[in-house]
Amino acid sequence: MSTQLTPILSAFWDVERSWTLETYEQHEGYQALRAALDMDAADLVSAAKDSGLRGRGGAGFPTGMKWGFLPPPDGGPRYLVVNADESEPGTCKDTPLMMAAPHFLIEGMIITSFAIGCNHAFIYLRGEVVHVYRRLMRAVEEAYAAGYLGKDVLGTGFDLDITVHAGAGAYICGEETALLDSLEGRRGQPRLKPPFPAVAGLYARPTVVNNVESIASVPPIVLHGADWFAGMGTEKSQGFGLFSLSGHVERPGQYEAPLGITLRELIDMAGGMRGGRKLKFWTPGGSSTPIFTDAHLDVPLDFESVAAEGSMLGTRALQIFDETVSVVRAVSRWIDFYAHESCGKCTPCREGTFWLKQILARLEAGQGREGDIEKLDDICDNILGRSFCALGDGATSPVTSGIKYFREEFEQGMHTPWRELFPPERNTLFAKESQPV
Repeated sequence: MSTQLTPILSAFWDVERSWTLETYEQHEGYQALRAALDMDAADLVSAAKDSGLRGRGGAGFPTGMKWGFLPPPDGGPRYLVVNADESEPGTCKDTPLMMAAPHFLIEGMIITSFAIGCNHAFIYLRGEVVHVYRRLMRAVEEAYAAGYLGKDVLGTGFDLDITVHAGAGAYICGEETALLDSLEGRRGQPRLKPPFPAVAGLYARPTVVNNVESIASVPPIVLHGADWFAGMGTEKSQGFGLFSLSGHVERPGQYEAPLGITLRELIDMAGGMRGGRKLKFWTPGGSSTPIFTDAHLDVPLDFESVAAEGSMLGTRALQIFDETVSVVRAVSRWIDFYAHESCGKCTPCREGTFWLKQILARLEAGQGREGDIEKLDDICDNILGRSFCALGDGATSPVTSGIKYFREEFEQGMHTPWRELFPPERNTLFAKESQPV
């Protein structure tokens, strides 16, 4: 095996009471903050740029560059908002990170806030994960008590408050501008851009919105150096990341490794396919990324290589499906989700996901009509690039890629229900009607 795991953010998840400040400080915790507070803010932004850190929330935009987009200080407030509204089907990396080692995020937020001149930062957390909310609240309390937050942080004159905000469970609030509207107390819907959040974000002030893992990666970069981080991964996709394997592998879980590792290597690390079955299809970055097949096992999991093969690395949510699974059934369940979670603001997404759901339900039941597959493609063409945010675009990905690689299964939906093609007694994922994707 050419690539090895690099446990950094996950290095001490298995330690007893790993989430406490005491444990974190025993593992280099807050050493990076002390070093950062002695640096110039501009040097911290440059270090983030030099490291090659790219957004770990899906888009892969360079983190340091995003910080650099803020306009010059004008005497008014500016904000850091951490997007912890993890709700993409298959994505499950930020939640265990915040549960097992929340101080990585807290320390990263303090360093980032110092770098961009922020004195009030926010964590927008998905409301259903109450256990994570409580853990974050406790971690923030510990940081205040230790002098890492509040007035005059570590005697440097720098002030910072952190607010943990629980959302109300809307997938659309994972989109950064919908998140900002929700945080302000309004209905979570995407804003028309420009202006972008860097210019007019939270409360119409300059705002940086970053993913949990992006911010949590900042302390190791400051402590060990930009070159250390850039030395991992590939030339254009540098550093390490959490790869979330779920589905039909023997040992699903979080695998922290350099970008550029392959699914073949990760499946080997996970003990192989469950029951020795054959891999059929998988998602490289959650359900909103075009699916791959077993022909893509050796594609390096970095931003450029995955894009070159027609998909997106996204959040590295690797959902693994074996040969017992109906592609039509899986895609139909995903579209049920996207149709339900559409905020309804724009017509292509609101109407398009509704009709995708109706057609896929017919094909799933073996009652497809002549022209249904072409109609699916046509609807996707009318959604793609025409919606306010990426929800609409993401909803088209499993449909178009499913048809591309498994058209014969969609054609079988004209006359054969999925249960006859994949009977429950041998189907390991959808044996129960209520079991989620």
